[in-house]
Amino acid sequence: MEVDDEVVGAIDRPGLVVLVGVHVDDDSSAAQRLAAKVWTLRILDGEQSAADVGAPLLVVSQFTLYADSSRGRRPSWSAAARGEVAAPLVDAVVAELRRLGADVATGRFGAQMRLHLVNDGR
Repeated sequence: MEVDDEVVGAIDRPGLVVLVGVHVDDDSSAAQRLAAKVWTLRILDGEQSAADVGAPLLVVSQFTLYADSSRGRRPSWSAAARGEVAAPLVDAVVAELRRLGADVATGRFGAQMRLHLVNDGR
């Protein structure tokens, strides 16, 4: 992942890219639950989790996950938490993942990030 042509986060082997959106109602317990779910979600080959195989995670903050386009073509992001609320909660997700044993790389909150991804979905 790059910000201003500088690599700020990368994983060097197959793993997961985790886009994290923070809802206006989220709190630190939501961050802990999300981290635990992501780390143990059985979505890899053989119904294994990232925890099972030690897969690294690249965590990217992404407020656009809460876009509401139900009223036309201009989405509203009113359900997304403001930056001053969201940034610490994204940090809490990352901290909890690391506490659980995950190898986590991150982007830079609020920055214009360019993500290079090879998707090996089946």
